[in-house]
Amino acid sequence: MASLRARPRRLRRICWITAAVVVIAFVGLAASLSGPTGGGGSFRAGDRSALVGVGILIAAGVLTLSRPRVEADERHIHVRNIVGSYDLTWDLVRAVRFNKGSPWASLDLADDERVAVMAVQAIDKEYALAAVTTLRGLLAQSQRSDAERND
Repeated sequence: MASLRARPRRLRRICWITAAVVVIAFVGLAASLSGPTGGGGSFRAGDRSALVGVGILIAAGVLTLSRPRVEADERHIHVRNIVGSYDLTWDLVRAVRFNKGSPWASLDLADDERVAVMAVQAIDKEYALAAVTTLRGLLAQSQRSDAERND
């Protein structure tokens, strides 16, 4: 019983590091701002807290880029991208594509639509290749099962 669960590896590391740097930078900036401003105002605790809050919001935005995931078994495939997700049975999928130069894999659907699988990214090289190979194997297994049921 083959199955796959994949998330982008390198992108997730980059996002977590970037989010941590953003939060640290905003906390450092908030800690360094105190006293009067050039315009006659002054930085208070609320201003510094708001600055830290903005840093946390920016970091959360960066972390949404690490959201993609794909889960597949012999019955269906669930694709979660940065925005939106798809839960498909294999009979709706015609092909698993990972074209040269493409940033990520994609699924060709029976109704001539294409669904990006952002969890399988070219930057992950061998990991991505193994994920695409597994997805293609699951698709082939499903197509064989469908053909046997129709015979």
